[in-house]
Amino acid sequence: MASTQSLKSLSKDNINQNIVSAQYAVRGELAIKSEEYRAQLKSQSAKPSDPPTPPDSSSHQSSLPFDTVISANIGNPQQLDQRPITFFRQVLALLENPPLLEHPDVLESTFGYPPDAIARAKHLLSEIGSVGAYSQSAGAPAIRQSVAKFIERRDGFEADWQNIYLSAGASSGVNTLLNVMRGSANTGVLVPIPQYPLYTASLSVLNATCVPYLLDESKSWGTSLDVIKESYERAVAEGTDVRAIVVINPGNPTGASLSEDDIKSVIRFAAERKLVVMADEVYQTNVFIGKFHSFKRVLRQLQQAEPGTFDNVELASLHSISKGMVGECGHRGGYFELVGFDKEVQAQIFKFISIVLCPPVIGQCLVDLMVNPPKEGEPSWQLYDKEYNGIKEGLRERATALYKAFNEMEGVECGEPQGSMYLFPTIHLPQKATDAASAAGKNPDDFYCLRLLDATGICVVPGSGFGQKPGTLHLRTTFLAPGTDWVGRWTRFHKEFMEKYRD
Repeated sequence: MASTQSLKSLSKDNINQNIVSAQYAVRGELAIKSEEYRAQLKSQSAKPSDPPTPPDSSSHQSSLPFDTVISANIGNPQQLDQRPITFFRQVLALLENPPLLEHPDVLESTFGYPPDAIARAKHLLSEIGSVGAYSQSAGAPAIRQSVAKFIERRDGFEADWQNIYLSAGASSGVNTLLNVMRGSANTGVLVPIPQYPLYTASLSVLNATCVPYLLDESKSWGTSLDVIKESYERAVAEGTDVRAIVVINPGNPTGASLSEDDIKSVIRFAAERKLVVMADEVYQTNVFIGKFHSFKRVLRQLQQAEPGTFDNVELASLHSISKGMVGECGHRGGYFELVGFDKEVQAQIFKFISIVLCPPVIGQCLVDLMVNPPKEGEPSWQLYDKEYNGIKEGLRERATALYKAFNEMEGVECGEPQGSMYLFPTIHLPQKATDAASAAGKNPDDFYCLRLLDATGICVVPGSGFGQKPGTLHLRTTFLAPGTDWVGRWTRFHKEFMEKYRD
C-alpha cells in the first residue's frame, strides 16, 4: 500500500530547498517549545467548564516548575505588557470606525478623546479615504510627506518624499531591497556577525551569498574597518560580486550604538567599493548611552565636507513602528528611504512592491503618528510625553537590572546596555556542560537555553542563532518583560546549572 506521502504532490525533498535550508532562530525550536508550555499552563489553569486545550507535545507532563512563560526571545513589546500609546490608539479607533467622528461632543465628554486626536483622524481619512482600501503601492503620499518632514527635522537635511517607500514593517523593506539587488547566486552582501537572522535567512531563500564581518565585542560591538575590508577582499577573491553592506544601528542582537566615526568609516568604504549601504535603524529611539547618529545625516555632512567624493553613494535607511516606544509590531508599518539610487533601479523597486499591492494602510497611519506625534502645547501632548518617557525609562531600568544580574552570574560577561532592547552576554560553560550538550546533539549555547526554558519558562535565543566568533558562546535576551521575578528565576537556575556541571 502506498504511503500517504507518496500520494501527495509536495514533500520536504521537492519544495524550494533554499527555504528548507534557511534558519531563523528567534522563532525556532525554543520559541515553539515555549508556546507549547504556554498552552499547557493555560490548560492547567482552565476551569472545568472551559473547553479543553488541544493536546501538544508537552501535554503529558502533569505540571511545570513555573507559572508563566517569559518570551524574551523576540522584540515583541506589547506581548510583554508594554502599553500602547493612548493617542495612537485613539486615532486608530476613529480610523477603523469613522461614524464615531459624527459625535465629537460624545467622544470628548464621555470617552475623553482630545480634540487633536479627532482632528488627526479626520485629516488622515481625508488623505486615505478608508483604511480598508488599497493605497498607492509606495504608500499614501501624505504619509510619505510626513516621513520626509520627520527626517528633515531629525537630520537637518532635505528629504524627498518621492524617495520614501512605506512598508509592512522594516522586514518587508529588507526583503524588497535584497530581492532587487540579487543578480545571481554570486551576489554577495556584507552582514554583521552577530546579526538579526532576517538577513542571513533572506539571503538563503534568495540563493544569494552572505559575506559575514565580525563585530568587535571588545569595543562594545563596534564595527572594525579592517575586519570589513578583510571580509570583502576574501569574498571578492573567491569570485563573489559584493554589492551591499548591512549595518544595524543600534544593534540587534548586541544593543550597540555606533559612533559617528564608525558610520563615517562604513560610508567611506562603501564609496570606495561602490557598495549599497543598508542602514537598519529601527531602534533609533532606543539609545541609553550617547546619541543616535543616522547614516543619512552623516552622509550629507560628508558630502558637504568633501564635494564629489560621496555623490554616488547609495543609501537605503529603514525604520519601523514595531520597536522603540511605539511597539506596534502587529500593525506592520515601516518605511525605507533611498538616497543616491539610479532612477531606473527605483522604477524596478516600485514594480516589485506593486506586486504585493500596498503595505497595510492602518500600519501606514501608525507610521504617520510615529513621525508626527502630538506637539508641546497640544491637548494630547502631556499624556503622550508621560507615556513615551515612562516606557523609555522602564526599558532603561529593566536593562540595567538584567545587566547587573548577568555580571553577578558565574561565567557570564555583559557589556553595559547601550541601546535597542537586547543584551547579548558571553557565557562560559564548564566542560561537563559542553560534553552533556554534545551527547544531546546540541550546541552548548542551545543546550543552556533549552535547560533554562525547561526550568524557568524563560525563552531566550542562543548566540549561534545570530552568528558568533568561533570558540565563543552567547545568548540574546530582550529586557521587555515587566518586573524582576523572572530575573530572579534566571539567577537561581544559572547557579544550579553551574553547580551541576562543575568540572
